[in-house]
Amino acid sequence: MEKVTGIGGIFFKTKDAEATRNWYRDNLGIEADPSFGGCVFEWREKDSPDTVGSTVWSPMPATTKYFDPSTSPFMVNYRVSDLHAMIAQLRAAGANVDEKIDESEFGKFGWVMDPDGNRIELWEPPK
Repeated sequence: MEKVTGIGGIFFKTKDAEATRNWYRDNLGIEADPSFGGCVFEWREKDSPDTVGSTVWSPMPATTKYFDPSTSPFMVNYRVSDLHAMIAQLRAAGANVDEKIDESEFGKFGWVMDPDGNRIELWEPPK
């Protein structure tokens, strides 16, 4: 059985992304990268300390369509080892899986809706 291996990112809608980023910077020390407006936290794999992993934190404009068709103000990105196997497993279970899969230098991405209508992003990091 395929399983989630960790959290790849937290994305949330905000009325004023710049003000929100500034508040988090000033109060919690989270520095957003100007190239995408979020922060990448790096860490080491427990069983492979030479392997660097990352978790993204990103406030997004309230008008973003990236979470559609979900109406939730957030989306969680979960890390997986084998995106295609996870997608097949979810389809076999009758889950509402997006037909689109993105593959790029950033890894493989797929999406599914949970029973509450929240869009979930699945991410297989690049090797």
